[in-house]
Amino acid sequence: MPITVLLGAQWGDEGKGRITDALAKEVDIVARFNGGDNAGHSLTIGSQVVRLHLLPSGIFHDACLNIIGNGVVVNPLSLLKEIAEVNSAGVSVTPRRLRISHAAHVILPGHRALDAAYEAAGGIGTTLRGIGPAYSDKAARFGIRCGSMANPDDFAMAVRAHTLRVNAILTRVYDRPPLDAESVAEEYRAAAHQLAPFLEDTAALLHNALAQGQRILAEGAQAALLDIDHGTYPFVTSSNATIGGVLTGLGVPPRAIGRVIGVAKAFNTRVGGGPFVTELEGDLAARLRGSGANPWDEYGSTTGRPRRVGWLDLVALRHAVRLNGIDELALTKLDVLRGLPELHVCIAYRFGDRVIDHFPQDSALLARCTPVYQTLPGWQDEVSHARCPEDLPAEAHNFIATVERFAGAPVSLVSVGPEREQLIRRQSTITRCN
Repeated sequence: MPITVLLGAQWGDEGKGRITDALAKEVDIVARFNGGDNAGHSLTIGSQVVRLHLLPSGIFHDACLNIIGNGVVVNPLSLLKEIAEVNSAGVSVTPRRLRISHAAHVILPGHRALDAAYEAAGGIGTTLRGIGPAYSDKAARFGIRCGSMANPDDFAMAVRAHTLRVNAILTRVYDRPPLDAESVAEEYRAAAHQLAPFLEDTAALLHNALAQGQRILAEGAQAALLDIDHGTYPFVTSSNATIGGVLTGLGVPPRAIGRVIGVAKAFNTRVGGGPFVTELEGDLAARLRGSGANPWDEYGSTTGRPRRVGWLDLVALRHAVRLNGIDELALTKLDVLRGLPELHVCIAYRFGDRVIDHFPQDSALLARCTPVYQTLPGWQDEVSHARCPEDLPAEAHNFIATVERFAGAPVSLVSVGPEREQLIRRQSTITRCN
């Protein structure tokens, strides 16, 4: 059975975790293919909010096997902390339910120290989790793979050598204090003992699963506009968050992919620096962002930083649909727009005297663009109780139809709140409630 892929179609934080959680009950395997613990998926289960950073979002479905693929960079200490937190929530995370690729790379304290040094020297607003330096080491062939944890003593030796190499850079280039290589090595030796049972040749596992007709959901971190190649470079993540990252990050062929779902908010958000054509300030921005008292508000799951917010950019969304071959969209946070007298969606960019109808690869040009908006009527009716398309007001239907027409993909899922049941399944034509 082909793989279903779930991707972020904006700048991340679209609500991918709650969509993955909703779809996970329909699959046998959820496989994460990129990123590290800089990503954060918030799930609301009953009255409890659980934030996942490395664990795939299928972990709360007992029948589902969860895979951390080779395209992910793994901080062993962060992963162990997350496993402990999920275990304390009453969910058992065992090797039966979680497998880690031998070929995934490890994030170490040296990577985090370098990340901090780079940011202090004039960075782009990273999460300081060591993601970029870990992927840099991977590309430079200095990296350490998770498979090394199968032998904790050898792993500790490699960690010590890595820390000493980083110390030379920290002290000589950035005038920063060195790390204690011995204590780091011992701490990570202990982590290796705990994580070794989870190691697996996950590419082989996935190929066997495909041959057996098992249902697989590939879960992405970050999003298309943060992709290292196709995003707003240099204000991007360090991995491929687009469709190609599925193939390299899990070790599967293109023909294995049968369905691509893009997740998009009903407005736009972004964390960190970089161009953001529809960005808002002032009272309207605060209204869309929320106060931070609710987990549904616009504050980073990983960093807690307030997100930049703006109107929905349909030019960027259409770019993501085309780039990834998105078959259908999951639209989240429709409930947040309720109560606004009118809504705006960006349908083109203005650059001087020119009108641009595509998403430019030149980030410097994008930063100088202004939005061309289409105005749509808002709605006053509460939509958080909606469970089927017929429960939505006509203005919400009009908004969704506008997204579909411009982006070029049907909206099959609509989220109207953070809880599991606050999800509407629909087709591009309105269906009746069962």
